[in-house]
Amino acid sequence: MPPSTRPRVVIKRAPGGSTSSVERAMRVLRVMSEGSGVRLTDIAAAADLDKATTLRLLEVMVRDGFVTRDAQSKQFTLGPELAVLGAAALRRFDPRPLARPSLMRLTGLFHDSVVLSIPSGVESLCIDVEEGSYPIRANYLTVGSRRPLGVGAGSLALLAWMPEDEREAALEILSGQLERYPRITPALLRERIAEARERGYAVLLDVVVERMGGIAVAILDPQGRPVAALSIAALNERILTREAALAQALLREATVCQVRWAEATRADRRGAGISKETRA
Repeated sequence: MPPSTRPRVVIKRAPGGSTSSVERAMRVLRVMSEGSGVRLTDIAAAADLDKATTLRLLEVMVRDGFVTRDAQSKQFTLGPELAVLGAAALRRFDPRPLARPSLMRLTGLFHDSVVLSIPSGVESLCIDVEEGSYPIRANYLTVGSRRPLGVGAGSLALLAWMPEDEREAALEILSGQLERYPRITPALLRERIAEARERGYAVLLDVVVERMGGIAVAILDPQGRPVAALSIAALNERILTREAALAQALLREATVCQVRWAEATRADRRGAGISKETRA
């Protein structure tokens, strides 16, 4: 029987207004992505829903294959239909093949863990990690883990390079989601965002985990929007003593990724144009 895993992300309702069933279902699925085998009580608490509503949503999703329920433990896990949808989405949008060589080069150079994250609403989602050989590693970021934007160097870079109006809207929502991170406040985020935009890269030290930190850059699409972030997670002193070299290497690899992303986007558009002509 698999042990229950408490979700690490707590999703608070936006102040004012009501939420639809679709919005509630999305909150439940995001919460479940944090754990392998989650109890109804923990899902309801993390999604900020009552147990009766949560159970009704889960029963519908179990019926349709988006969620599975273990008959013995009564715990819920994500179902096979989500894997099908995820695979379809990744065929269209998957920065991992483009960024994987960069992760490997950065780990080879600095021997610390390198993380690839993408924006997901007001959260960042870790989609790839290349672990370094240095014996003390940042093991708190795993593939599939989520954090509010601004919590961690990679998610801070994503937040810093969002369009200003979207960033302000995100900060307003995030102000109610930082209770689990007492060292992070909206004021601190604004300060770190300004510093990141001035330097061209984000640094966050000793804020999420003691003695650990990260340095990160955003990967931008041709329109200048952040599609992903490259970050290096390490002990504070390993970042501070090598900050210039780390930043230079990250910026270089981000440029490589951006060029590859632009090329892939152009190729995808050409393919879509050919498909339309064929259908016509």
